[in-house]
Amino acid sequence: MQLLKERILKEGRVLPGSIIKVDGFLNHQVDIGLMQEVGKEFRRLFPQKEINKILTVEASGIALAALTALEFKVPMVFAKKAKSDNIEGGLYQCEIFSYTYKKKVTLLLSKDWLKPEDNILIIDDFLANGEALSGLINIVEQSGATLYGVGIALEKGFQKGGAMLRAKGVNLKSLAIIDEADEHAIRFRE
Repeated sequence: MQLLKERILKEGRVLPGSIIKVDGFLNHQVDIGLMQEVGKEFRRLFPQKEINKILTVEASGIALAALTALEFKVPMVFAKKAKSDNIEGGLYQCEIFSYTYKKKVTLLLSKDWLKPEDNILIIDDFLANGEALSGLINIVEQSGATLYGVGIALEKGFQKGGAMLRAKGVNLKSLAIIDEADEHAIRFRE
């Protein structure tokens, strides 16, 4: 998606450790207009009318998933990284390693919000090693729901996540894939 790539080139920075910093518009301060356009693009890329729920993980995927859900006119649900007092009843759970927090976390989702009859599109802001997405896919499998695909705003193509998920047959569509990033330049896959 050209609009997203232009914004990454204009405002994105590369920090040590190949961290792509785009928090001015994607995952700290959120450009709602841009996210709405990203949501429209995901609607175009995933035209299946059967999709009835958008799934993401807290926290930075929520804004993008919500605007995508608006385009699909379906609910959005997110997996939590910590149990809170307002979650009751059964839970789907999956332990993952958080690249962002450098520690293991357990993704939690109430069984009230994901059922076998659901048709799921997973939406997230970033894909690096694929841990969070693998955890969400595991939760979809636990529920018996059908996974229609995964939409990612920004994929780090130089890390293993995208290749791993595609090798497993996941219908993965990333709007911007960065193949190389250093302090001098960001280079996208064409």
